[in-house]
Amino acid sequence: MISLNTSPTVDITSGFWRNYRNLVVDKVLPYQWAVMADEQSAVLPDDPSSGNSFEGNEGHTLRNIEIAAGLVEGHHTGYQFQDSDLYKWLEAAAYALAYRHDDHLRETADRLVDLIAKAQAPDGYLVTLFQIDWPQERFKRLRQSHELYTMGHYIEAAVAYYEVTGNTTALNVACRMADCIDANFGDEEGKIHGVDGHPEIEVALPRLYEATGERRYLDLARFFLHERGRNPDFFDEQFGDGGSGCHMLDVDEFARKYYQIDRPFTGQTTAEGHAVRVVYLCEGAAHVARLTGDEELREAAERLWRNIVRQRMYITGQVGSTHEGEAFTADYDLPNDTMYGESCASVGMAMFARRLLEIEPHGEYADVLEKQLFNGAISGMSLDGSHFYYVNPLEADPVLSARNPDKKHVLTHRAEWFGCSCCPANIARLVASVDRYLYTVHGDTIYAHQFIANTADFGHGIGIEQRGDYPWDGHIEYTVRNLSGEPFRFAVHIPEWSANDYKLTVDGKACDKPVEDGFVVIEIAPGHEDRIVRLDLDMRVKAMEASSRVRVDAGKVAFMRGPVVFCAEAADNAEDLWRYHVPREVRLDADARTEAAYESGLLGGVETITVPARVRGDDEAEPLYHEVEDARMDEATLKLVPYYAWANREDGQMSVWLN
Repeated sequence: MISLNTSPTVDITSGFWRNYRNLVVDKVLPYQWAVMADEQSAVLPDDPSSGNSFEGNEGHTLRNIEIAAGLVEGHHTGYQFQDSDLYKWLEAAAYALAYRHDDHLRETADRLVDLIAKAQAPDGYLVTLFQIDWPQERFKRLRQSHELYTMGHYIEAAVAYYEVTGNTTALNVACRMADCIDANFGDEEGKIHGVDGHPEIEVALPRLYEATGERRYLDLARFFLHERGRNPDFFDEQFGDGGSGCHMLDVDEFARKYYQIDRPFTGQTTAEGHAVRVVYLCEGAAHVARLTGDEELREAAERLWRNIVRQRMYITGQVGSTHEGEAFTADYDLPNDTMYGESCASVGMAMFARRLLEIEPHGEYADVLEKQLFNGAISGMSLDGSHFYYVNPLEADPVLSARNPDKKHVLTHRAEWFGCSCCPANIARLVASVDRYLYTVHGDTIYAHQFIANTADFGHGIGIEQRGDYPWDGHIEYTVRNLSGEPFRFAVHIPEWSANDYKLTVDGKACDKPVEDGFVVIEIAPGHEDRIVRLDLDMRVKAMEASSRVRVDAGKVAFMRGPVVFCAEAADNAEDLWRYHVPREVRLDADARTEAAYESGLLGGVETITVPARVRGDDEAEPLYHEVEDARMDEATLKLVPYYAWANREDGQMSVWLN
């Protein structure tokens, strides 16, 4: 069997994604650095549940590191996990440097790594809140301390930076950090038999193991996964001697299931609690399961995946139904106007899908990954790269956001920054690393599961070039080269939304091989002739409805074209979007009765959909309640734009689901 390179060198050529990735280098990373380094002020939203709950408009994130390094004096500012925003920025910078050489970015990142090394304690510990102001509370308030979460994000960044730049300082800091954690946590007597309130170290340690080959790191990750929920009283026991005196560490307003500790992780059956914590935990479990063969972890991750994707996920990929704790609620409880849908959760879902694809090439994983990439994740960043969403609703009204406390967390324009600014750098690191999400190798088979134009080198004379103008055009072409002297297999993904209507040819001849779990597998023999694979997907406009179990979407319809979910905005339509009704005949035959057109001058170049509709007349004299009568319905049209691009123009209403 041929030994394929499981981490191919991939160059993104897609116009859609090249624009986003260039934006990350040219605008996003410089802007985020300027805010975190206090070089630029940023206005924060007024509402605490939109990611801001402390005074001031800068978090002094870099300054905390400088204080811990002994370069300046002062107290810690911001959240207990403030350092992690810089670490995610560093990880995004690493991925960006892999596709764009930028001297200034490299110099800034190198200086940051050196500064972090100076700030690290002699035993490898590094969380600035505790080093500066609360050293006596190290590892003693794990319910809310985010210590392992914060160090986990550094470890992820260090691995990425080392892989791209060869910077050994970055990796050495990560190893010392992991050694510190290993010295303090584990099954052994005298160590802490507990976990962090926010999973993340479970994601980081297997990556460090892959970079170093040090088995202790993988075993430690497995310990944290199996330890979680083994002692549901652990967090309470840490407060046996009373509180710490630091409000951020003493918060206790959520049930145990919020932290996924009410029962062992391997015994959990539904996604409960804080959405980001759940998907990070599952991502780590899937990765460790693949590396160790731990079937309990694999089964738990897959079980929670099914619950999330089939009962608790929005049509755009967002997860998290309530702003109370940014959490899951119950199956099919998917409100559109009070939901949370944190950007970090969509990023986490993309990462979770990737790890499951590495275990098994299942079509559903590829479909959800695509949903996140083209809808859920990128909706969190504006088209100018300097405004962001923490909360991503599917229905919004600026009047209600301003006046209804239950909807105050729903912003109708993206913010410049947040007090809790975990999302901006998280989006940046996903966009900058999207080249790592296109292919998965299993044995002698290359699975191409995302339609993002690229060239990929798998070594041994094996290369793939994908061309196309996706997501606006469903025609995809692959040139597959095999100069290795051995055969291999090339698997093309057929997305669920096109499973009933697609055309696949190989070297001009129709390919009638069956779709197996979302893929068609093509044999590629060695030789000097390239194989040309062409795929045409069903790009008709489709009217979508939710399961009858989703009460809030009963009698409503949403529109998709390809992988992209569309929405109506007041910028293109009259206000009071709820007055519009899509006639039944349009719902049943959306493609024949709608018009799709590409508008190069709109929102950076997007497809739009025009939908025939009827709008109920507006009678100001109409009483608040009255006997049912035939309402006057006027003929109208609705113009829809991609959901990811909403709120980039004037403020106004938005809705994905239409009456």
